[in-house]
Amino acid sequence: MTMRERIREGKLFTDECEGLPEERMSAKIRMWKFNHLMPDETEKRSACINEIFGKETDAWIEPPFYFCYGTHITVGDGTYINMNCNFIDDGIIQIGKNVLFGPAVTIATVGHPVNPELREYMYADPVVIGDNCWLGANVVVCPGVTIGRNSVIGAGSVVIHDIPENTVAVGNPCRVIRKIGEKDMKYYYRDRMIDTEDLKEEKLLREEKEE
Repeated sequence: MTMRERIREGKLFTDECEGLPEERMSAKIRMWKFNHLMPDETEKRSACINEIFGKETDAWIEPPFYFCYGTHITVGDGTYINMNCNFIDDGIIQIGKNVLFGPAVTIATVGHPVNPELREYMYADPVVIGDNCWLGANVVVCPGVTIGRNSVIGAGSVVIHDIPENTVAVGNPCRVIRKIGEKDMKYYYRDRMIDTEDLKEEKLLREEKEE
C-alpha cells in the first residue's frame, strides 16, 4: 500500500514522500499568487480559483484563502467563500452548489493521535458539505463530518458529528436545535417578514446597475 492509499483509507500516515511535499509547495505558490492579486483583478482571480482547485468552477473566493493542496477540494457552482477561510485538505473536501461560507471558516480533514508517542502521525477523513448550506463566521468542521443539504451552522460552532439536512445547528460541540420549517419560509430574520414585492424592487435595482 502506498502512502497516498494510506491517506485515502484513513490509516496513519506521514506526508514527506511520494511527491507530497512538492505538491504542497506548488499549492503554496498558487495560494500566494491568489492572495496577492489587486482587488480589481477579477478575471485573474477567477482564473486563479480554477488553478487552485485544478478544475473549472464559478465559485467565488474572497482573499486571503488558505489550503494545503487545493486539488483535493471540489466546489460546486455558485458557492461563496468569504475571507480568511482555511481548508486543510490532506483528505477530500467535497462542497456542493450554492454554499455560503462566512469569514474564517476552518475545514480540517486531518487529525493526530491523542497518544503522544504517535503524535507525529496523521489520519485523514473526508468532509462533505451539501448543496445550499450556510456556515457562519468562525465555524470549525472536523475530520469525517458530513453536513446535509440546506442546513445552517451557527457562527463559532465546532462541528464534530454529522449534521442532517434541513436543520439549524449551533454550539461547541455543534448540535441540531431545530428543523428548517414553515416560519423560515415566511421570515428572513426574527420578525422581519419576507415580502415578495420588496424582493421585486431589489431585483430592479440590480437590473438597473447591470445596464
